Amino acid sequence: MTRTLQRAALAGAALMLAALVAVPALARQDVAVSRKVIATDLKFSLANKTAPPGQVTFLLNNKGKLPHDFKIAGKKTPRIAGGGRNATLKVTLKRGKYTYICTVPGHAAAGMKGVFTVR
Repeated sequence: MTRTLQRAALAGAALMLAALVAVPALARQDVAVSRKVIATDLKFSLANKTAPPGQVTFLLNNKGKLPHDFKIAGKKTPRIAGGGRNATLKVTLKRGKYTYICTVPGHAAAGMKGVFTVR
């Protein structure tokens, strides 16, 4: 009987240890992701307009001729000249919808805007 109890206690301890290791792995962690933003004259293109909650790095590439910037969640890149120049913007986003725009006067009204979703 003693060996049976020892085996049961060891099996129970092993299950508890496995649960302690598995539970953090199952918890949703904030994940840092990157999203490429292509700016052409009066248009933004994002291949992926969603991300999980956490840090999102927006990689702005201005392929247009006019200068552009990218603003989301109250932060923005520097205004960069066209011709393939780049800028990076890191923001931490919670679940929800965020409007993004180019802040150069008249550009958002002309179409340089959109909605980014964090799920």
